[in-house]
Amino acid sequence: MPFIRLIAGTAPIAVLALFSLTTKLRAHGFEGDRFFPPTIQTEDPFAVDELSLPVISVFNNPAGGDGPKTREIDIRAEFDKEIFPKFALGISTTYIVLQPQGEPNQTGFDNISLSAKYQLFESAAHEFIFSVGGEVDLGGTGSKAIGRASFSTYTPTIFFGKGFGDLPKTLKYLQPMALTGTLGAVIPSESADPNALDWGLALEYSLPYLQRHVEEIEWLRPVRNVIPLVEIVMKSPLNRSGGQTTGTINPGFLWESRYCQIGAEAVIPINRATGPNVGVVVQVQVFIDDLLPKIFGHPLFGGESK
Repeated sequence: MPFIRLIAGTAPIAVLALFSLTTKLRAHGFEGDRFFPPTIQTEDPFAVDELSLPVISVFNNPAGGDGPKTREIDIRAEFDKEIFPKFALGISTTYIVLQPQGEPNQTGFDNISLSAKYQLFESAAHEFIFSVGGEVDLGGTGSKAIGRASFSTYTPTIFFGKGFGDLPKTLKYLQPMALTGTLGAVIPSESADPNALDWGLALEYSLPYLQRHVEEIEWLRPVRNVIPLVEIVMKSPLNRSGGQTTGTINPGFLWESRYCQIGAEAVIPINRATGPNVGVVVQVQVFIDDLLPKIFGHPLFGGESK
């Protein structure tokens, strides 16, 4: 069963979650008054404790070569743990269901991914954060049935987040806006595979920020915990006849509570090379630093985060 296999595949995540002993809490994803939510399609810039379980995506892959159009269902889990102040390590795994037209389904885990991130610069007054890090996709750790890569891929990445709370009062209704983004270089360990540029942006409008820090609007109270957003995710091959740029535009929303976040987005391909139809992705993010503050929300080593 897919969910049983998902639980088995996320055992390393559960093991990592057992480390940590102090009781000092670090606020999750805040820079000044700005809460930057963990976005669905692009990585946020914070090196903190995070648990995404599950993130479910459904979309269609175009026919190519000898292969038919294929519906793909991804069920992803990720755990990140702050090791030193402002430095976190992460592990993620994805269970994939492939449903090619006219052919039997193929299922299995994709390669395991390991990540690292360090918050290099922050400005609370300007709601700005800049981080560096990267990810390695461990070749050969997934299932051959779903066509996982046999080689590893390295992606050094920069991350940023900027809230617009420092705009003048004459533009107060733009103050709830925020922009986050990533830029990474995809470097495969096999020279036959193309290098690529991965980049993504997320434009958000925080109704919680509007209600708490700009102006409380009575008719918006039923949706005061909602953050509408649009994410853009792109991949551009750089060499070795890698083909054209592919990517998606993803409008949706995030609903925030103290202990979790629920989000949903449409997945709109930018061209036929990306996919033939609109898909959907949903996310459940558990704020383990708030849910279990005696265990999470602080680094393993180096004392309390600032």
